Amino acid sequence: MIDRRCLLGFSLAAAFAGHARAQTPVTVAAAANVKPAIEELAALFERAGGAPLRLVFGSSGNFVAQILQGAPFHLFVSADEDTVFRVADGGRTEGGPADRGRIYGFGRLALLAPKNSPLRVDPELRDLGAALRDGRVSKFAIASPEHAPYGMRAREALQHAGLWDLARPRLVIGENVSQAVQFALSGSTQGGLVAHSLTLVPAVAAAGHAALVPAKFHAPLAQRVVLLKGAPLAARAFHDFIVAPAAHAVWQRHGYTPPGA
Repeated sequence: MIDRRCLLGFSLAAAFAGHARAQTPVTVAAAANVKPAIEELAALFERAGGAPLRLVFGSSGNFVAQILQGAPFHLFVSADEDTVFRVADGGRTEGGPADRGRIYGFGRLALLAPKNSPLRVDPELRDLGAALRDGRVSKFAIASPEHAPYGMRAREALQHAGLWDLARPRLVIGENVSQAVQFALSGSTQGGLVAHSLTLVPAVAAAGHAALVPAKFHAPLAQRVVLLKGAPLAARAFHDFIVAPAAHAVWQRHGYTPPGA
């Protein structure tokens, strides 16, 4: 829950955005892993007087390609840093190549398995290794390592555990990490490596077991947000809203570590 002081902080952050309601609608390109948090923040923003938002969720890597080709997004909420840097280097951020965005939180990877899975969920992935070898795991879900940051980190975690070559022929690849969660719980796989934030969603928590993978197993998931070229004032208001200290409690509740925490 958000207390009154936090809501007041949100109201102040959103105050001038209400004047932009008649202007271009704000379109937000957001990584799939932040969907629960961004939906909550968007509702708070609009309740506090901010302009209406159009939220589009997908893979950060796919968004980069779309943004560089001129897709009409105003704000990019990414699942890592590199994708924001690529957008900046392509000259598509509001402040030009020098505008590298801001970190709004640090994400984590989790091992997820459905409740009827033969895979025992442990942080160090020891039983995953045993299950890949003894045949208990024949299919395993991750997001695309080619364009989804959580897929890249899943590959790194499997490599760290010495399991990548063993797991690779059995991988079921999701377009983004939300789809990887669906695959992990579908019954067609025995589990997957996904965003910790999505394992906290009540429906996911009810359907499976999850364990937080040690941070040392993969590169940091420093997640950045950046304004895109031509963004209206209302987009600036939502940007400031989600990086404000008042938003930290929301990010933390959804499994992220705010910068400086």
